[in-house]
Amino acid sequence: APVDLVVATPGRLIDFMERRDLALDRVEILVLDEADRMLDMGFIPQVKRIVRTTPRKEDRQTLLFSATFTQDVMNLAQQWTFEPVTVEIEPERVATASVDQKVYLVESRNRFSVLMDLLQDAEVESVIIFANRRDQVRRLHEKLSKAGVHCGMLSGEVTQAKRTRTLEQFKSGQCKVLVATDVAGRGIHVEGISHVVNYNLPEDPEDYVHRIGRTGRAGATGVSISFASEDDAFLLPDIEALLGHSLACISPP
Repeated sequence: APVDLVVATPGRLIDFMERRDLALDRVEILVLDEADRMLDMGFIPQVKRIVRTTPRKEDRQTLLFSATFTQDVMNLAQQWTFEPVTVEIEPERVATASVDQKVYLVESRNRFSVLMDLLQDAEVESVIIFANRRDQVRRLHEKLSKAGVHCGMLSGEVTQAKRTRTLEQFKSGQCKVLVATDVAGRGIHVEGISHVVNYNLPEDPEDYVHRIGRTGRAGATGVSISFASEDDAFLLPDIEALLGHSLACISPP
């Protein structure tokens, strides 16, 4: 029977289409949420296949929601929308005042030892460590595990079932260290995260704001520590421009 609303991940939606349990030829409104993350996670071929089964773009309304609109997302928007209108919502504050932001000047070869020192600090109750790419997250997770640190990993290459289990362990306190990419980190809403560590500075300044926003939530205070090394310190000025103030760069204690 017809339904009014279907909410789905791209892969599961295609499963239903292939089994002929679902037809999209009468779709009136198509919503793509977190369009930039879909692109990062490699879902676009699946999404293109789904879009082709819906009515023509002139005969449906298409809504793309995204925290950041890269040129790739804009190119897809051009293909999938008809006479589009752009709506931007400006946040009240770019970064929360409840987060103590620190930048450690550290050589890239010393990042891991500085991180290990940090994890042994009694004030670090729960921490999310962000890296920029899946392979960086995987290698960092392996190094931490070999060093005896019980940690979880969230990235686009981790299955949804395992991601859910990892997040539950993190929420319950069974695991106090989480290594993640921005793709996985965007949807983390856990109270009580004491620290966020940027193992690599993000290439997109807005990702910095999203990362540090994982701590200092619900009236609590938090700490963000970013490692700035010879290979990525040049990204700092763009981050500071977005924040509207400079960040104090210090040597690790």
